[in-house]
Amino acid sequence: MIKRVFDIVLAAIGLAVSSPVSALIAAAIKLEDGGPVFYGQERVGLNGRVFTALKFRSMIPDAEARTGPVQASARDPRITRVGRVLRATAMDELPQLWNILVGDMSFVGPRPLRPGELEVSGDGRVVPLAAIPGYAERHQIRPGLTGLTQVYAPRDIPRATKFRLDRLYLKHAGFWLDLKLIVLSFWITGRGDWEARDRRL
Repeated sequence: MIKRVFDIVLAAIGLAVSSPVSALIAAAIKLEDGGPVFYGQERVGLNGRVFTALKFRSMIPDAEARTGPVQASARDPRITRVGRVLRATAMDELPQLWNILVGDMSFVGPRPLRPGELEVSGDGRVVPLAAIPGYAERHQIRPGLTGLTQVYAPRDIPRATKFRLDRLYLKHAGFWLDLKLIVLSFWITGRGDWEARDRRL
């Protein structure tokens, strides 16, 4: 209950304070290619419930029309110029403050995943994420805008390793850990370092 109240208060303040920045981001996206400002994507949340996560669009319009759902790579040509700045600073995720306010997400928790997402294993096999140990446990709490995995895990490590970090968070979750992860997230945003593959805190 305390975590939920904290989320509501912080999300409401965040939406109000960030509204001028959000307006500038929306204008920049629109000016670059005239496409939609926001991008909605289905994600799996608490108890496996699917919700629509909101983001500022950082890729070309209809980026997945030809490829289907493919995770962005380091130099993905689908990412726009404005999108590169947004992704480096995580500003593309500002609209998810609304998801936090309405209860789809929390500030801190496992990263929300897409339904039916797959991973290619080291030996080339395609593995559903739901088959990887730790997948089910991570849905015992609301997914987070930031978290242990988001802050400490490089983007390209196997999901099994990320899920172990999610389980570690579940074991040690508490107010002070959440506060630490939020402060570290602001630090990474200030450095524009979210997209770095070898990020060091």
